[in-house]
Amino acid sequence: MLRVALVLEDRQGIELFRVLQQSSEFLLVGLAVLSGDFGWLAGKEKENCFITSDPRKITSLPELEAVVSAVRQAEINRDLRRQLRPGVELVEIPPEGFLPALFRHRTQLLENRLLKGELEAILNAVPEAIEVADADGTIRYVNPSFSRVTGIPAYERVNRNIFDVSPHGALAQCLIRQKPITGYRTYAGGSEVEVISNASPIIVDGEITGAVVVFQPVDDVLRLMEQLKQKNTVIENLYAQIDRISGSRWSFDDITGQSAAIRTCIEMGRRAARSEAPILICGESGTGKDVFAQAIHNGSPRRGRPLLRFDCAAVPESLQELELFGCEKGALPGAVHTRLGKAELARGGTLFIKNITSLSPYLQDKLLELVRERSFTRIGGEEPVRADLRLIASAPFSLQTAVRKGRFREELCRQLPLVELQLPPLRRRVEDIPLLIQEFIEANNRKTGKQVREVSTPVLQALMEYDWPGNISELGHVIERAMALAEGPIIEYHHLSPYIGKLSGEPPLWHDLVPLDRMEQILLKQALNRYGVSLEGKKKAAQALNISLATLYNKLKKYQVNL
Repeated sequence: MLRVALVLEDRQGIELFRVLQQSSEFLLVGLAVLSGDFGWLAGKEKENCFITSDPRKITSLPELEAVVSAVRQAEINRDLRRQLRPGVELVEIPPEGFLPALFRHRTQLLENRLLKGELEAILNAVPEAIEVADADGTIRYVNPSFSRVTGIPAYERVNRNIFDVSPHGALAQCLIRQKPITGYRTYAGGSEVEVISNASPIIVDGEITGAVVVFQPVDDVLRLMEQLKQKNTVIENLYAQIDRISGSRWSFDDITGQSAAIRTCIEMGRRAARSEAPILICGESGTGKDVFAQAIHNGSPRRGRPLLRFDCAAVPESLQELELFGCEKGALPGAVHTRLGKAELARGGTLFIKNITSLSPYLQDKLLELVRERSFTRIGGEEPVRADLRLIASAPFSLQTAVRKGRFREELCRQLPLVELQLPPLRRRVEDIPLLIQEFIEANNRKTGKQVREVSTPVLQALMEYDWPGNISELGHVIERAMALAEGPIIEYHHLSPYIGKLSGEPPLWHDLVPLDRMEQILLKQALNRYGVSLEGKKKAAQALNISLATLYNKLKKYQVNL
């Protein structure tokens, strides 16, 4: 028996695998599946067969005589060929529609009559119709499916000439053009059955000795396409769910703000993203900790890999270990399978632990092991699991403050090599409020179809004087509610209801006054947004600001306001 190994991309090659395994002329000693999906293998199919996802590992199998590759990637096949020992042959066969390839390699593969008989048995069993002709067009073989599809018995077809019975079919065209014919839609010769055909020349020692055509009725293909469409819909829905769970769309370029406080945080975040050090993002609720976590992930070498979130405050303490580290089969009631935790699912990517100060003391120790040893142990497990991930955490205050409040162990605080990033509250970056307002207006316009342009000057003043305990999130909610009430292009003061009392009741934050030149820039942009940048618009803007047109032009030049 010929000792062979098989390389597949995924489960599409299952038929080829089983043909080789069931053949009495082959001994399948190795199987490499690049996707790592082995769920389709039955228990007995795994016996006496080395199974791996790395094709390089099968090249060193003892007494290996040939490798059959159903991989389309030429680079992988080149690597396999380079690594094979002298005398070990690489045979490349496509995973789907491998029958024409078997014909092309029949001289090489069918060295005895027994193997040829087995191949004929395979061809007789496949559901696709098959027809083979020699170089002169004489039909040498049709399989039972040919007769089933066309209604033409084999004895009426074999030894006829394809140029007589079907001169315009794919098989005849393949012999004429001497190249493969794919996706050829026609009527099967001598029948009224519309089919889709794929034909390929049979080449032996560099010469075309014939051709083979494989075809299916169009109705069968359409039915398969509908089934594939349904499966693709399921896959798309699964991808959508994964995207909702692990999506990370924000980058540092998407973060709005020109204040020194936020620009410093962005620059620190960019530098920290390029390292592998764990990061702690501190800040009040609504300051953008989630956005910064996504930006750090997308600015790191791990972008493109999963970003998984774990919110300690949203998970009961009794379930935190299970959700974060998983459990072994049978370790907990109802654990009929091994369950993977977020730390394992984030392999190769980033684990974002929100509200880390709500983590139980026991899990704080396991977290230290995860960071320092790059490993962890599942519930009920004994062997450590390797963890290839980057850790980002968030908290409403620094770990030193958490230690003082009794929310975090002092020893752990000293030993965790965290880079700490402190996000400023909105009241410390008041000059960014106009930019954030405009961003929220544009986002809500896209979502609702409205055409709101700006807020009025009284509204802007009120929003800039408010303390914003809910920070950016609260500002976004206020703008969204005001836009729901606004009917025109401008948000007026009465649209802020029911926030009016709240806003007007707050005293001005004199310690956070905006610099005069910055306020001038804001008012200039507000006026031009309202009246436009035409000459007439600039005249109206100057009149509204109680300055001359010349002064307006001077200030636009001074502040380099982009029109």
